[in-house]
Amino acid sequence: MSVSPSHAHVPTPLSAVRGQALNGRFRPPGDKSISHRAFLFGLLTCGETPIEGLLEGDDVLRTGKACEALGAAVERLAPGRWRVRGPGLGSLPPPRATLDFGNAGTGSRLMMGVVGGHGITATFDGDASLRKRPMNRILDPLKRMGAEVLSQAEGGRCPITLKGARDPSPILYRTPVASAQIKSAVLLAGLNARGVTTVIETEASRDHTEKMLAHFGAEVRVTTEGEGRRIDLVGRPELRPSPVVVPADPSSAAFPIVAALIVPGSDIVVEGVMMNPLRTGLITTLREMEADIDILDRRIEGGEEVADLRVRASALRAVDVPAARAPSMIDEYPILAVAAAFASGTTRMRGLHELRVKESNRLAAVAAGLAAAGVAHAIEGDDLVVEGGGPPKGGGLVATHMDHRIAMSFLVMGLASREPMAVDDTAMIATSFPEFRPAMERLSATFE
Repeated sequence: MSVSPSHAHVPTPLSAVRGQALNGRFRPPGDKSISHRAFLFGLLTCGETPIEGLLEGDDVLRTGKACEALGAAVERLAPGRWRVRGPGLGSLPPPRATLDFGNAGTGSRLMMGVVGGHGITATFDGDASLRKRPMNRILDPLKRMGAEVLSQAEGGRCPITLKGARDPSPILYRTPVASAQIKSAVLLAGLNARGVTTVIETEASRDHTEKMLAHFGAEVRVTTEGEGRRIDLVGRPELRPSPVVVPADPSSAAFPIVAALIVPGSDIVVEGVMMNPLRTGLITTLREMEADIDILDRRIEGGEEVADLRVRASALRAVDVPAARAPSMIDEYPILAVAAAFASGTTRMRGLHELRVKESNRLAAVAAGLAAAGVAHAIEGDDLVVEGGGPPKGGGLVATHMDHRIAMSFLVMGLASREPMAVDDTAMIATSFPEFRPAMERLSATFE
């Protein structure tokens, strides 16, 4: 791999300042979820997988490095254009060194599924933030399929040494929470099992793995069961090399979208945003808040529906966000909290328990950021309540806790708050959105 993930960590603080209206066109980086999976399916497919529009953030590059360690040839042809030649399903060699995933929760958990379904042993590790994140929900179903955890840090955390099953057992597994990572790990392990692996989720989570399984020729059937889904995967398919076109990441698009809504006079177009209904909870919520967002030119790219979004500054109104919407916008609550601070009335976001186990305790980090900006708020059980009304005072310094979405959210707030907002570190923004600052500056945002 010719682009290496970053290593040394030196905090780089930044402030965002209220300035002129935002204008222009903007294409967000490639979707992080699909970029991770593009590398993984390239590894598991014998032959050449071309990828267009890959997100070249640190998290995804770590997944690419891990695929190399498991026998793939991973080559960067041009910005966003990559080629993966994999050894194929059932033919992965054991890695010679620890798989270091940095901050990549998705990459590490999905790769645990891959290793768990192969007769190889691998050690998984990452940075201080990843080492805090619980992995038992991934390891439990893998152990049922025959994998063994040889060592782990306290509470099922990294570093973890996992011995995969040479002949994994197909299982029927009900996910304890709506989690695409748990579901995907089980399905990726089930790829190498003889027979049918079934995952049942009571609430539908993002479905990129199922779509990509079908795209690469696996026999996968998805049926609706109430609010949730049942996924049946026939093991040991002949995966066929298929090109992957990565659409723009809706989680990254969220930052310029909310910035344009709250900075007076703004009018921007965000291009090529994925409109998968399991990822558009934020757009739905903002439109309920009376955001002026027009959805233009809906089309299919890389098996996913995408569209251009025209976003104009809006007088937002508070709403009650139902808990059932959380899986479709789990990464967007920090930036939604910023929008809520500018909306008239009291916004309640329900059922945010999953935010406590993200890159940081994201619920606490959002609350602390709102406090630093002088925004009245409360955490009531698993609900976040935000009192909006006019631009907040701002003027605070936000502790990001190595969480890229906290950093970007409060920088967006500073573009419209009465006083500038500062964040203590922006280095980790590179995990998902390396071009955040220059891209926002092209729309006329001011940072210092």
